[in-house]
Amino acid sequence: MSGDSYYYGDHVTMHGGAGNTGIVKNQGAAQPAPDPALAAALAELRRLIADLRTRVPESSAVLLDESAPAATAEGAVPAQERHRALMAVAGIASMVGTVGQPVAEAVRAVIGMING
Repeated sequence: MSGDSYYYGDHVTMHGGAGNTGIVKNQGAAQPAPDPALAAALAELRRLIADLRTRVPESSAVLLDESAPAATAEGAVPAQERHRALMAVAGIASMVGTVGQPVAEAVRAVIGMING
C-alpha cells in the first residue's frame, strides 16, 4: 500500500529549507477518569430537577432549564459557572419547601463531591 502513512507520536514534515515552523504533537494529555459516584449524583440531580420543574411556577421552571445544563454537566464546566447554577437550583428548591428538599440535598451532595 504505497503512500499510506501512519504516525504515532510526534511528526514533522519539512517542505524546502526555510520558513518551516510547527510540529504535530500526536499526544494528548491524559484525561482523569470520571468519578462514578459524581456521575451518579449528577444523573440523580438531573432527574430530580426535571421532576421539580413540573412543580414550580413557569418563571422558576425557566431558571431551572437555564441552570440545569451547567449544574449537572459531567464534562468540564468552569467552576464559577457550575457554582452559580447549583446555587440557583438550590435557591428554587429551598423556596418550594418540602417538595424541593430532595433537590436541595442532591445539590449539597454534588457540591461536597466537587469540593472534596
